[in-house]
Amino acid sequence: MSTMSGSFKLDLPVRPRRLRRTAGIRALVEETTLRPADFIAPLFVIDGKAAPEPVGSMPGVERLNIADLVKECRGLLKTGVRAVALFPKIDPRLKNDHGTAALDEDALILRAVRAVKKALPELVVITDIALDPYTTHGHDGLLTSDGADVANDATVEVLVKMSVLHARAGVDFVAPSDMMDGRIAAIRRALDAAGCEQTAIMAYSSKFASAFYGPFRDAVGSSKAADSAPLDKRTYQLSPANRREAVVEALLDESEGADALMVKPAGPYLDIIREVRDATRKPLAAYQVSGEYAQLHAAAKLGWLDLERTAMESLLAIKRAGADMILTYFAKTAARLLQGGGK
Repeated sequence: MSTMSGSFKLDLPVRPRRLRRTAGIRALVEETTLRPADFIAPLFVIDGKAAPEPVGSMPGVERLNIADLVKECRGLLKTGVRAVALFPKIDPRLKNDHGTAALDEDALILRAVRAVKKALPELVVITDIALDPYTTHGHDGLLTSDGADVANDATVEVLVKMSVLHARAGVDFVAPSDMMDGRIAAIRRALDAAGCEQTAIMAYSSKFASAFYGPFRDAVGSSKAADSAPLDKRTYQLSPANRREAVVEALLDESEGADALMVKPAGPYLDIIREVRDATRKPLAAYQVSGEYAQLHAAAKLGWLDLERTAMESLLAIKRAGADMILTYFAKTAARLLQGGGK
């Protein structure tokens, strides 16, 4: 058995490990940092006064009535998370093929926005602009007459009206997630015409037809029935195979007046985040979606991964790829960990 004599020395003028030697040195040269203010917490709201409803496929995530939603938002602010994205789960009896409940001036989401902004005016509130929570078929827009596809222009007409309602309710950002052509320009014109020129648009610009959305669809009740074919949104969401197309979509939204752009999902599309980051100077969001969250929980439950460490590493990777802000269901936990408070 050989022993280390200590007499052997490499002639190395450059030793990268010098900059990893102590925690203090590592902190000095750290290139990417996470802050609680980087996170946007997606929250699900339900009507009435029911107790919180756990989302079975998303451990730790609940649907909240409006009063509990306000409490959750207050708690998030205390951790340093300054923004939320709200998603409604409406009574199935209010749904139809045309998603008409989306234009109800007393819709659940509008009442939720008003309550949150009244209680916490400093909190940034973002709302989803798409029809999938309101349609019986679960698509993000209106179907063509033969039901074979989503009608682009007719859908945009509804989204424009929906955006104005949300702006008047007090949101800071409307966030069109539908992927219809031309909707950003149409929404911007309508907001300005309605006197809502200060309402910003966060465009779901590069949203892929991903298999990672399943738990979210459970949470908002937009999934198809168990005996039905899976939703196929490939005629309007991006192909997971395409990088250049994702950049084209992002730059198109920028040219139409989007204030911030988004890539969704985040983790499986880090290369897209970097491509879009390099192509624009606009603020860039990335959405760590429900399937990304659920798979980390599932692996941790089996003892295969450390949940906190993998969650934080996944968020750091998204930030490192170029995202300025991250929509994540880990928002509260991550913020507490960054503050040194654990769970």
